[in-house]
Amino acid sequence: MGRFLRIFFGCHARADRSFFFRGRQFPICARCTGELIGILCGIPIAIFAGYASFPITLLLMVPLVFDGFLQLLTSYESKNYRRLITGILFGIAFVFMLIYYYRACITIAGAIVRLFMTPEKVDRALELLL
Repeated sequence: MGRFLRIFFGCHARADRSFFFRGRQFPICARCTGELIGILCGIPIAIFAGYASFPITLLLMVPLVFDGFLQLLTSYESKNYRRLITGILFGIAFVFMLIYYYRACITIAGAIVRLFMTPEKVDRALELLL
């Protein structure tokens, strides 16, 4: 399972950037652990509470991107708990982005199909999918 998670997240799994439990290293780093938690939390949030607006979704992604680039471009090194929190926010936003992507794909497909079918039928189908 750990190998799958490392591949899925593209994780480096460095020991100095990972959590340990009972002396064993997590299979993915702190940031990817946060992303996984965020994805797992984001699904029920989206189902039961709905998803955030697009600008809010982008704002949820900013801390991870900022922290990552800050570490890349400077000598700054964030702690694992900061990586975890930024990963959780990003994971939740990632679920919301998937919803936006799905809706955009369905809308574009509907516009294309509308060229070949009666618009009323397409609109009824789109109501079911969106």
